[in-house]
Amino acid sequence: MQKLNIAVFGKSINRPQGKKQENTRFGPKLYSILTNLLNLFIQPSSWIVLPSRGSQFVWEKFSHQSKFQTKFYHYGTFPDDFQWGVSSSSYQVEGGWDADGKGPSMWDTFTHTPGTVLNGDTGDVACDSYNRFEEDLYMLRALKVKAYRLSLSWPRLFPNGYRASLNMKGVDYYNRLIDGLIAYNITPMVTLYHWDLPQTLQDINGWDNVDMIDIFNDYCDFCFQTFGDRVKFWMTFNEPYAIAWVGYGLGELPPNVKSPGDAPYRVAHNLLKAHAKAYHTYDEKYRKTQQGLVSISVSSEWFEPLDVNIPREVAAADRALQFQLGWFAHPIFKNGDYPDAMKWQVGNKSELQGLAESRLPTFTEEEKAYIHGTADVFCLNSYTTRMAQLRAAAWGLRRLLNWIKEEYGNPEIYITENGVSTDTSKTVDDPDRIFFLKTYIDEALKAHNLDEVRLKGYTAWSLLDSFEWLSGYSVGFGLHHIDFTHPDRPRTPKRSAHLYHQIIRQNGFPLPVEEEPIYGHFPEGFVWSVATASYQVNYIWDAFTHTAFRIANYDTGDIACDSYNKISEDVEMLKKLRVNHYRFSVSWPRILPDGTTRQINQAGLNHYHRLVDALLAANIKPQVTLYHWDLPQALQNVGGWENDTIIERFRDYADVVFSNLGDKVKFWITINEPYNVANIGSRPGTAPYIVGHNLIKAHAEAWHLYNDKYRAKQGGIVGITINSDWAEPRNPYKQEDIDAARRFLEFQIGWFAHPVFNGDYSDLMKNRIRERSLAGGRPISRLPEFTPEEVKRIKGTHDYFGFNHYTTILASNLDFKNLQGVGTIYDRTWLNSGSTWLKVTPPGFRKILNFIKNEYGSPPIYITENGISERGDMDLNDVHRIHYYESYLNQALKAYLIDGVDIRGYTAWTLMDNLEWAAGFDEKFGFFYVNHSDPSLPRIPKKSVTYYATMINCNGFPDPLQGPHECQTLEPEGKFHQNICSLVQ
Repeated sequence: MQKLNIAVFGKSINRPQGKKQENTRFGPKLYSILTNLLNLFIQPSSWIVLPSRGSQFVWEKFSHQSKFQTKFYHYGTFPDDFQWGVSSSSYQVEGGWDADGKGPSMWDTFTHTPGTVLNGDTGDVACDSYNRFEEDLYMLRALKVKAYRLSLSWPRLFPNGYRASLNMKGVDYYNRLIDGLIAYNITPMVTLYHWDLPQTLQDINGWDNVDMIDIFNDYCDFCFQTFGDRVKFWMTFNEPYAIAWVGYGLGELPPNVKSPGDAPYRVAHNLLKAHAKAYHTYDEKYRKTQQGLVSISVSSEWFEPLDVNIPREVAAADRALQFQLGWFAHPIFKNGDYPDAMKWQVGNKSELQGLAESRLPTFTEEEKAYIHGTADVFCLNSYTTRMAQLRAAAWGLRRLLNWIKEEYGNPEIYITENGVSTDTSKTVDDPDRIFFLKTYIDEALKAHNLDEVRLKGYTAWSLLDSFEWLSGYSVGFGLHHIDFTHPDRPRTPKRSAHLYHQIIRQNGFPLPVEEEPIYGHFPEGFVWSVATASYQVNYIWDAFTHTAFRIANYDTGDIACDSYNKISEDVEMLKKLRVNHYRFSVSWPRILPDGTTRQINQAGLNHYHRLVDALLAANIKPQVTLYHWDLPQALQNVGGWENDTIIERFRDYADVVFSNLGDKVKFWITINEPYNVANIGSRPGTAPYIVGHNLIKAHAEAWHLYNDKYRAKQGGIVGITINSDWAEPRNPYKQEDIDAARRFLEFQIGWFAHPVFNGDYSDLMKNRIRERSLAGGRPISRLPEFTPEEVKRIKGTHDYFGFNHYTTILASNLDFKNLQGVGTIYDRTWLNSGSTWLKVTPPGFRKILNFIKNEYGSPPIYITENGISERGDMDLNDVHRIHYYESYLNQALKAYLIDGVDIRGYTAWTLMDNLEWAAGFDEKFGFFYVNHSDPSLPRIPKKSVTYYATMINCNGFPDPLQGPHECQTLEPEGKFHQNICSLVQ
């Protein structure tokens, strides 16, 4: 039988330990698939290997995590002795390429060859740290790091690579640098070889020459002897994988040898032997007196299978890890030899090529014993994750650390490089690096605190922007910016340096004060509600959804959740939630088919009578929205909200609804989210402001109608529901971004709140739009003006402030000639949802509630929408939704109890999964799952139903220190809510 080259590894199939196969870490389903494949296609004598122990453990542990669990931010700290550091390397920062007797390195030769490096950049001067190391020491002191990882320049110490060429000025330089670090209580972490090989040694074939083993050992011996009284942490090589594969296989880095078939394996063989010899030299000659650590800094990305249920993809990811990380870690940390996966793969291909022996060299038993165990700690450089494509995925770091723990016997680990590059045209404002550090260090914290990985230190790459190899000075990894065009190479801390300093000072991420929970209750009579909208649960949107490509998956609201025919079922859901109110909207075209009072559809009115009566019978009070975006198509055909006749049409429509339902409905919302009606639903240009103008006047007329005609006998309240995100400045130290955040709020919440509560648009909005309109060649402002009479009629048309809120954005100034001049991004540490625009940012909720209080005279506030979406396969255990409501409601409680915000009620969005506008049924906000593939459209409760019902039953958050409260016993098992942290570990 032909030997099949399938991607599964291992010499034999050994059943994992345990009483039953189904209890194995590998998982019974996947294990069975692999076993059957092997039994069917592979002879027993074939060289077969199952995925490694590390891979089995990690993929079994993490592959079934939800996106919420994967990205959940972990607050906590590292041990007090955790080693915080920052790094650099000699060729990248020192400069002084021929100063004081230094010999040329192969990188000097390479960069002096035209066309090799972007823009012709070289390391001749670089950061000039050879002459400015005192400035580097100052930066290190300011950061408060405990360690500085640097590399020694071999040709600066031995200009021709041999001890006989010793350059004392080079020795003096490193003595001054090391002494300076020690004086400031900064531990030097010294890399002996970070790629800058003396050119004379490259001239004898460099690392492809076995003589390099002894030559390197002599160099290491000198360094141990000379600096080892102060240096207690040594790394022999930095990223041997890059030396062997990128330098001798791909040929992209010096010495630019393109011989992928054999040279990398010979080079790696020599590197491993050279490392082992240097380790033994230290062990035998210096360890007793110097008591330092010796290791090697290996590099690896995390490789994630596209689908952990497909054996070939699991095997391919494992193979990639073994070829990159295992190539060097396996011999040193495992058994003195290369991984079986690597031996099998290279050996198999060598055999197919007709070679007499494998291209991968072999170690003798003596060599294996000599190499195995030659590292006191595990030093790791890691930057990203690979799946289908290279991408920054912080969670891969946690998985990689777990893989090392399981694969290599839980060694002590130091992350010796981790960072991200940005374009050097971006100087000190580097949000991408800030997000990177926050997310990656947090994943390291998870590995330490949640997974018991023995992580001892973290070293950020790098201290300062420097020569970035083939990219020259076009990108920078630094926490400090350097102006490479200035002869003095001035250093300026970036925002990321301040962040890293804060992380070090706090020793991780202690729970922010603003995230700490508060215990207490909302006021008596608090309105607890849940919301829907007519078109989304029942049926301008009919025409829109019936147009191809408008809605995801061609979904429409033709049936939606069929709430038109399922009133009793919907009321039963409301009773399970224990809400005392229900917010729904009336369908304008259901009552007035052509939008006017020429024809009143009594059947439509009867439907709402039945709904309201059913609610009242269940002691649930209706909150009715008159307009939730489903404009009669007949009115849209004549211009919709751009036609000012719609003001009267809306008033007439409101009159019909008030007169028919007002004796039973005491809470009215005129218009839902006018910002979205105007800004998203209108044509660009002037149209949004005309629409917004008409919406405000239409609301005012409906309010006055109720106030003048119905309030005395019906006794209800009327308001408008305004939506807004909270805006934080992207750079809180930059006035332009602070101003941009304010503009964002003025243009979103203030567009409609300012006229309703203050009588007119804000001066900021009026001035901004006028200036930009005139600058764009328009004769007048795009923003219409209210007459004095209109200002008087609009001001005060509110009985409360209706408010929809979901998320927070980071605002930055844009100099483009658009109206707002605001750019928006999200912090990557924020939890995602099923909606790209919705990130979980609870503190912003409290801040914007305070904004409303301070800006609009402390009105009574009813939160009329707040919630979170999900996508993908349905999981009724919706812990992300529970977390969202728990966090946001707690912030609302803080606003009420601590800040004195007059919050009267809270409405969750939404009762059930429904048509989410352009997203169709893909985005699910509901407490109840609606199975749209079942004609009966069954409503199935998610776990969040019980949580929200418990919250309502308790009217807030009972203090857990007082013991379990009777309000929390909704379920037979007693206490309902499991601590959220335990759900995400």
